Amino acid sequence: MAAPRLSGTENRLVSLPLSRIRVIMKSSPEVSSINQDALFLTAKATELFVQYLATYSYKHGRGKEKNALTYTDLSHTAEECETFQFLADILPKKILASKYLKMLEKEKRDGEVREDDEGEEEEDEDKAVGDSVGS
Repeated sequence: MAAPRLSGTENRLVSLPLSRIRVIMKSSPEVSSINQDALFLTAKATELFVQYLATYSYKHGRGKEKNALTYTDLSHTAEECETFQFLADILPKKILASKYLKMLEKEKRDGEVREDDEGEEEEDEDKAVGDSVGS
């Protein structure tokens, strides 16, 4: 039995393409079929969420000054607002490639220092065990 089609009126109530949302929903292995109502509600909820994220980011970012919403505003919102922190990995702060390479270099050096420290601690433990056995 075919699912009923959304009427033209319902289709105009959402801006996102329902066919794309259907494809995304079907990409989940747990989903076998999608009810038209579920498709419509998912589309509408997604639109409202994006609208809220954009509005919040605009109001709390620098966008007001420039009369524009920027990626920086969105990434700042994802990082600073508890409601949107689950987006922090998707909307990371932009950094220059040179700065990122310096960060990687520093992490690599710090990792080597930690490994050296751990090696020294193991040697100290071995000496302590050897001293107590020799006593």
